[in-house]
Amino acid sequence: QVHLVESGGGLVQAGGSLRLSCAASGRTFSTLVMGWFRQAPGKEREFVAAISGSGDITTYAGSVKGRFTISRDNAKNTVYLQMNSLKPEDTAVYFCAADPSYRKVVTNGRCDNWGQGTQVTVSS
Repeated sequence: QVHLVESGGGLVQAGGSLRLSCAASGRTFSTLVMGWFRQAPGKEREFVAAISGSGDITTYAGSVKGRFTISRDNAKNTVYLQMNSLKPEDTAVYFCAADPSYRKVVTNGRCDNWGQGTQVTVSS
């Protein structure tokens, strides 16, 4: 079992930046694939980005590619999501997730472990 806690959300104007963090505990962090997902009001949860345990493989949703960057610091058991050039349509609750399977994170999102989420609001 992995305990995940997100932070860094907030209110930002369009074009601005935010960096989300997700701190993990409970299992060897470097063995886990980490992912970021988001859910806007009235919409289904969607995949945003994923990173392999070693950090050498990343995957992004098309809607955020070139604007968002996922990274991790295994020494700090933390994964980050740097979000630049934010748009109002990026407004959502952002969740981090952890799973041993890269395929699960990027295909169906049926991850074993989830954080509680952090709100990101982008004003126009």
